[in-house]
Amino acid sequence: MLKAGVLGAGHLGKIHLRLLQQSDKYELVGFFDPDTKNAKKIAKEYGYKLFGSIDELIDAVDVIDIVTPTLSHFDCAQKTIKAGKHVFIEKPIANTVAEAENIISLAKEYKVKGQVGHVERFNPAFTAVKDKLDNPMFIETHRLAEFNPRGTDVPVVLDLMIHDIDAILSVVHSKVKHINASGVSVISETPDIANARLEFENGCVANLTASRISMKNMRKSRFFQRDAYISVDFLEKKAEVVKMKDAPKAPDEFALILQNAEGVKKQIYFDNPNVAPNNAILDELETFADAINNDTEPIVTLEQATEALRVAKKVIACF
Repeated sequence: MLKAGVLGAGHLGKIHLRLLQQSDKYELVGFFDPDTKNAKKIAKEYGYKLFGSIDELIDAVDVIDIVTPTLSHFDCAQKTIKAGKHVFIEKPIANTVAEAENIISLAKEYKVKGQVGHVERFNPAFTAVKDKLDNPMFIETHRLAEFNPRGTDVPVVLDLMIHDIDAILSVVHSKVKHINASGVSVISETPDIANARLEFENGCVANLTASRISMKNMRKSRFFQRDAYISVDFLEKKAEVVKMKDAPKAPDEFALILQNAEGVKKQIYFDNPNVAPNNAILDELETFADAINNDTEPIVTLEQATEALRVAKKVIACF
């Protein structure tokens, strides 16, 4: 079992602490949080060992799980990596692309592994259809949330949209060539609602909308590709796959047949996958343990997370 420690014991940090304690692949050693009052309360309530400093915690573990505010990601990661310890970093990987690239360089220099918490990659609705996503050419995403002061220290692009940016980059195997975007600050000092259009070199276009001032929550993505439409509901954990194939000469009387202007007939059929329930955060943490133990590449690499951050920053630069 890998010895793990958590930096940060806020809302998400407490979830990571609980899951690491439950996992068969980690031994939760303890945590550190500079908010002494809150840290002591959590240690007393849940029985986790509270360390007196970041350095003490790093010295006691094999893996550090960074669940701190984004501004501190780089400093925490740098200390961890230079101590020769593996690092899991909540998204976004860092505050700037330069910091993220520095983290990549350090991880290579000190020969440690790193993974970033783009948790939607582990959403069962997404994993159920990922192997069916074959060269999508138009993608539309909506990630809407009711207002919550937590997370408003960064633009909605880094808070919410970056989830969809990362997911899209993982299935579109082409470089982004052009970005158009707009954003509006409604209640926060940074944009609360944003829309972005990503154009890829292979012709794919992705249209992303993110809002943290909506009346309801929504996390849906739609992928359109040759002869198929795939819908993923990240919130409800549901997926729908609609495919078309050449219609048989003698179709079943209940078959749904479409005919285009050229007279080509296609039969529509549904290929909805089974979506197995899971705990996505536990899965991302445990697959990182597997990558360390087996010396394989993590599912969400530092490089991939850096590219998602790079695109997100370019979106913000359009505002």
